[in-house]
Amino acid sequence: MERKYKFSWALLGDVTLARPNLGPTTRVEVYRLMQFCMRDIIEQEHGTENTDKVFYRAGYLAGTHFYEHYVPDTQDVNEFIRSLQTALKELSIGILRVEEYEKATGKLLLTVSEDLDCSGLPELDHEICTYDEGFVAALLDLFTGKEYSVDEVDCWCTGDRTCRFLAVPK
Repeated sequence: MERKYKFSWALLGDVTLARPNLGPTTRVEVYRLMQFCMRDIIEQEHGTENTDKVFYRAGYLAGTHFYEHYVPDTQDVNEFIRSLQTALKELSIGILRVEEYEKATGKLLLTVSEDLDCSGLPELDHEICTYDEGFVAALLDLFTGKEYSVDEVDCWCTGDRTCRFLAVPK
């Protein structure tokens, strides 16, 4: 089956050429308008569980391409984390911190503050950063060569003021 929308960096276009006056940035509200309208339609058509699967997979795909495009090749975990922190902050995605790292097991507890997806949203009865779970899983999988399970354990939408992710090798 030929795919019409298979991801490539070319799909992002030449923003410098196309937006000489507005530039490469937009407001967070516009990004969230797209994300939550898309999530709403997918949920209406396919249900909540399948929507979460789609967003996780999309996050994983984005994390894979992000890793290949923005993360320098390194085997050093500290350099890996520093490069992620820099890229995520420079691109205004969020502020990454490592709260816990167990070198022996590879288990990590990470926070992302000022998260692009949910910081400032109203409180809900559930975490919403499924896309981010997939994104983080891809980054860790590619860096370590191991498959990770990543779960959001705290979220702005559940009353915390940062998103916290538990990442454990499978």
